[in-house]
Amino acid sequence: MPEPIVEIKNLSVYFYTYAGVVKAIEDVSFDIYRGETLALVGETGCGKSVTSRAITKLIESPGKIVNGQVIYHRDDGSTVDLLKLSDEEIREIRGNEIAYIFQDPHSSLDPLYTVGYQIGEAMEVHGKVRNIKEGIAKAVNILREVLIPDPENRVKNYPHELSGGMKQRVVIGIGVANNPRLLIADEPTTALDVTVQAQILELLNELKRKYNATVLLITHNLGVVAETAQRVVVMYAGKVVEIGTVDQIFHNPLHPYTAALLRAVPNPLGKIEKLESIPGTVPNLITPPKGCRFHPRCPFAEERCRKEVPKLKEIEPGHFVACHRY
Repeated sequence: MPEPIVEIKNLSVYFYTYAGVVKAIEDVSFDIYRGETLALVGETGCGKSVTSRAITKLIESPGKIVNGQVIYHRDDGSTVDLLKLSDEEIREIRGNEIAYIFQDPHSSLDPLYTVGYQIGEAMEVHGKVRNIKEGIAKAVNILREVLIPDPENRVKNYPHELSGGMKQRVVIGIGVANNPRLLIADEPTTALDVTVQAQILELLNELKRKYNATVLLITHNLGVVAETAQRVVVMYAGKVVEIGTVDQIFHNPLHPYTAALLRAVPNPLGKIEKLESIPGTVPNLITPPKGCRFHPRCPFAEERCRKEVPKLKEIEPGHFVACHRY
């Protein structure tokens, strides 16, 4: 069996809003194996980003982690539940051993500081350099690694002086500055054009190989998944509905939602008469449907689906699905 670096068990996060309690994710469980790229896939609002942020307790008010464990396996073989650590203890891990690449580089970077300062600060905070001057000097090499031209001068630039693709490279540079064991990339190509998307994905793959890192890639783009990931976790309305390898998910999707997602992707080699869509709308997570949350949109829904929550079952080695049909 592959060795996990993080085990997420029965994780639930609620947001206590004026309109009611939003059950953003409920009983989410999956493992992230050492050295792999795991893709977290689903529609907007299904809980992908909330899950990734909950791993290091990055849930702000009115959100609250109400249940679950995040078991982190250290290099020395010991384990720790990240959700039980104090704020000071989790800060030593966050940005150091577990780092993030957020989806919007415009809001991730501080407009008042140069990009070199921001990369250097990430290293100084975790004691990787003696002072900010040394951090800025090392930032030149990091900018070179993320393929920013003329890094000696770019290190002095402010975020507004860079293009969107360059800003995303800087954010990736901040993420890898401390050589993290787990890199969480939250839709890193969303705001970029197709050519730059391909460059960023290739860069992430190259940095993963160089730093021997594990990557949790959050995306709704199945083309990105096929290109970069080894395993896939499919989420719908705050629940995990299917887990499997890329081959299992693409060639033998078990959950009706996964199959519908794949049918909605146009095939450039095939003749397309009509694009398929998933009927209905994403449910309100303040009052989610009882039973299987996908049943109002599912063509195979039965009475049992409307009453009973399906549990994840292993149908073949490494391939899990939460569906009463199995």
